[in-house]
Amino acid sequence: MIRLFANANYDFIKWRRVAFSLTGGIMLIGAIFLATRGLNYSIEFTGGTSVQFEVAHRVETGKIRAALDQVGLRGADIYNFGSDTSYQVRARLGANASEGDAGTQAVADSVARALDQSVGQGQYQIAQRQSVGPKVGRELQGKALLAILVSFLVTLIYLAVRFEWRFGLAAVVATAHDIVATIAFISVMHLEVSLVVVGAVLTVVGYSLNDTIIIFDRVRENLRKYRRQNLYEILNLSINETLPRSVLTHGTTIATTLSLLILGGEVIRPFAWVMSFGIFTGTFSSIYIAAPVLLWIEKRWPGEDARGARAFGSRPATTPSAPAAPAMSSQPRTPQPTR
Repeated sequence: MIRLFANANYDFIKWRRVAFSLTGGIMLIGAIFLATRGLNYSIEFTGGTSVQFEVAHRVETGKIRAALDQVGLRGADIYNFGSDTSYQVRARLGANASEGDAGTQAVADSVARALDQSVGQGQYQIAQRQSVGPKVGRELQGKALLAILVSFLVTLIYLAVRFEWRFGLAAVVATAHDIVATIAFISVMHLEVSLVVVGAVLTVVGYSLNDTIIIFDRVRENLRKYRRQNLYEILNLSINETLPRSVLTHGTTIATTLSLLILGGEVIRPFAWVMSFGIFTGTFSSIYIAAPVLLWIEKRWPGEDARGARAFGSRPATTPSAPAAPAMSSQPRTPQPTR
């Protein structure tokens, strides 16, 4: 069996300041986009009407969009839905200046008039009409935010019980980084924020936490196994030991999301973008955010053996792989027995 990175011996923690600078720059760019452009909420959050229709022959979306502008539905979004002859039009409340909040039927009538001009009478069929009111949209925004906050709280409680509060706080900081970075990415890419995208963000949260917990679980085992090693070395050792699993798991997952991104339609593409970026940033934060933050917390509020205080701020004299000698050397160093 081929085992990738079987003898991995990388000093990941050494590059923590470079990683902080890199992710800080990315989030600064995202903050600028958020301040100037904001997020592109779908009608599920802003309120509006969605109309799906079938046409008899392929028509360019630009031609349909021009017709929609002529009948007053300026700013409406139009996508291919399913096949080349299936389309979906999403008109937010206020997109039709003459009718305002006239309702689903009025918007559907405007779409029909636009199709009469661009496709031709009798050359299309409206398949479905849906409407979301502004009150429902505001409630969905609140519930989406509540879901993220509750996931934070439950995660902190779980990790505090399973490990200790230092691990839980480091994991929550890394997860908060993932959410902020993903929202910044959504703003930069100007992706439409729908319930599907919110689901992708929550999936990224779970994915990142799972990766962080796996590394922290190995850290806990190695802390008990190698009692003479400091936390700097233990963190590097644990990341290197879990690196083969991370590469295989993340590689196969991102291959799937990239397939959706390339081969999927317009409706699924925002979900694929968020998931692809989320897998990357979740992997990044597990190594370069969660582990260094745990080291920093250990320095400020040391635990029972205060291992982090001796190693914080500089690379230890021994290599990070020193405690991993049983797996990487023919002359292993005998560790202290586990109590």
